Amino acid sequence: MVVLKGVPSVLSPELLYVLARMGHGDEIVLADANFPVSSVSRSGPELVRADGLGIPRLLEAILQLLPLDTYVPSPAAVMDLVDNDKVKGLKTPVWDEYQSLLLKAGCEAPLEKVERFAFYERAKNSFAVVASGESALYGNLILKKGVMDPSHLV
Repeated sequence: MVVLKGVPSVLSPELLYVLARMGHGDEIVLADANFPVSSVSRSGPELVRADGLGIPRLLEAILQLLPLDTYVPSPAAVMDLVDNDKVKGLKTPVWDEYQSLLLKAGCEAPLEKVERFAFYERAKNSFAVVASGESALYGNLILKKGVMDPSHLV
C-alpha cells in the first residue's frame, strides 16, 4: 500500500515505478485472472502483481497519473471476442466500464479491438503486464502512454 498524498492506495510501489519509467508510446497490459501473465512476461515485459484487484479500480487509479497517447486513433485496446463467443452473443459489460472511465479521464476514442493472438503478441512487446484479479471474461486492457503536458509538471 502506498502512503503518499494524492496517490491512489491501490497503486503499489512497484506499479508506480513502472508507470514512472514508461515513455511515450510504451504500453502496459492490465491482465485479467485468465491471462497467461507468466508466459507473456518471459518474453520481456515486467510483471507486476495486483492480485485481488479488479481492472476498473486499477484503471481509475492509473488514469489519475498516466497520460494517454493522443497521437494514435485509440490509446486503449481490448482483446476481441473469438468467433465462437461472437456467435454465442457473449456480452462484455466490463468494456463499458473501461470506456466510461476513459471518457471521465478525457479520452473520447473508442476501444480498439485486437484479435486474440495479435493481442498476446502485442502484450509480449509491452513495457509491463499487471496481473490483476479481474474475473470478467475478455477483461484484458492495453494502455499506450502519451506525453506529459508541461502544465502538469510542477
